[in-house]
Amino acid sequence: MFQRSIADSDTQLNQRSYYEASVQRPALAPSLQGSIEADVLVVGAGFAGLSAALEMAQRGLSVVVLEADRVGSGASGRNGGQAIVGYASGQAPFEEQLGAADAQRAWDMSVEAIDLIEQRIAAHQIDCDWVKGYVYVADSARKARALREEIDGLQARGVACDWVEGADVRRHIDSPRYVAAAYEDRSGHLHPLKYALGLARAAQAAGVRIFERSPVTGLQRGRQLVATTAKGQVKARFGVLAGNCMLPEFGPEVAPEIAPRIMPVGTYIVSTPPLDPALCQRLIPSNAAVCDNNFVLDYFRFSADHRMLFGGRVSYTTRTPNNLEATMRERMGQVFPDLRGAPIEHVWGGFVDISMNRAPDFGRLGDNLYYLQGFSGHGVALTGLAGQLVADAVAGQAGRFDVFARLQHHRFPGGSLLRTPSLALGMWWHRMRDAM
Repeated sequence: MFQRSIADSDTQLNQRSYYEASVQRPALAPSLQGSIEADVLVVGAGFAGLSAALEMAQRGLSVVVLEADRVGSGASGRNGGQAIVGYASGQAPFEEQLGAADAQRAWDMSVEAIDLIEQRIAAHQIDCDWVKGYVYVADSARKARALREEIDGLQARGVACDWVEGADVRRHIDSPRYVAAAYEDRSGHLHPLKYALGLARAAQAAGVRIFERSPVTGLQRGRQLVATTAKGQVKARFGVLAGNCMLPEFGPEVAPEIAPRIMPVGTYIVSTPPLDPALCQRLIPSNAAVCDNNFVLDYFRFSADHRMLFGGRVSYTTRTPNNLEATMRERMGQVFPDLRGAPIEHVWGGFVDISMNRAPDFGRLGDNLYYLQGFSGHGVALTGLAGQLVADAVAGQAGRFDVFARLQHHRFPGGSLLRTPSLALGMWWHRMRDAM
């Protein structure tokens, strides 16, 4: 069966993005020409790379960012926009591998990651439609029991939640689909592309040099790193790889040892035209972001201009699901009968990176090359934290970074040929469980 490369599919999936349609991008930054030097090379101009670049520039280091496409053109600029406390893996991998004390440190840092978003928005005057509030929902009695356990864990760690069941669910979401819900106001949501562009402006104001359309095709390691592009090279003392699942697409030999530890997963979003603000306020009274706890989950929220942004579906191949727009409209109508028949104005998607255990995968290759990957759907908040931690490590304060670097990660089974069908089969099994 013919499959496109991830890069080709990713470009196609961004043709009808609401986020791209609702911003005015600055002029294209130059591509790299010739040879330049810096203290730090960052590969990737998404949330993680831009956060790392900004933090290191603020510490007095000279920084160059090489981006294969445009700032925020990948997952950072087209995701659901939901910034969530905690980890996709839950606390189990941290507790099992690191012990109670460092597991708690990791949890505290996930909460700090939300605060960091707010601090950067304020410090750099980033207008990105930030809204506090998050609603967790369950659509069956079995899922409600699992959600209650999760919510009890959140409350035990200091996140106050309002738990509701039955008819009381409508206090937080006016939908017949859900039997239980919980609201908390530590998490929130934003316009991800506006945030990415704001981080880029802040980084450039701090002296960071950003080059777009400059994919890294090779990387020579050693005491000095040398990254090569089609028409140039960067020499640096330190490097940060923040390309996630797109990194092997352009430079398969840049970091071949870490690529098999993450899997690209396609995820998709649709948007309606602007809706009646009174309807939006009735459907989600707090204007929070919402996500269910199914394995193949639905996640959704209203934009600042009152559009329903409804996300869901996943694909473990590079092929976009058939009848995507119709399927997403149907799922949206099941959640909100009031939106059945609502037109769809935008349809887009992209690839996020997941690790085997869904915990973030941060570490080093040698003494001076760092990598940040495996955000597993929690990247809106965790990427910003990752950038700060790696900047601390480069500056000689690696204690917090090493909490994550100590986590052990495994390659996906089956290699490049078999991991996709293996995971597709696993996804089918989980869909069957969700339907029970």
